[in-house]
Amino acid sequence: MVRDCIFCRIGSGDAPGVLLYRNEHCFAVADIEPKAPVHLLVIPNQHFTYLGSLAPSFYTVLGEMFAAARTLAETHGIAGSGYRLVVNQGENAGQQVSHLHLHLLGGRPLDAMG
Repeated sequence: MVRDCIFCRIGSGDAPGVLLYRNEHCFAVADIEPKAPVHLLVIPNQHFTYLGSLAPSFYTVLGEMFAAARTLAETHGIAGSGYRLVVNQGENAGQQVSHLHLHLLGGRPLDAMG
């Protein structure tokens, strides 16, 4: 855990946050600045910032994050209509928290991304 990381603090219970999902690899919360009616964040329990620094041993966690997103899409009623999964990497991509996380967006038609 990184003490000054808000996601680490939420995951450990040291900061407020409503956990919508949790397993041994990751957890999920609602985004505090939603860009769609359903906008959830799937966050690995272990702190990492960038995909490029991940060892192959972490690939299981990435798979678990995608599985969690699928489960959350189903429980939030957007699996059938479609949803988007996004990982922002670095400042130019819009990464605001330096802890790798997956955005799950849906609940309305989403514009194509450029």
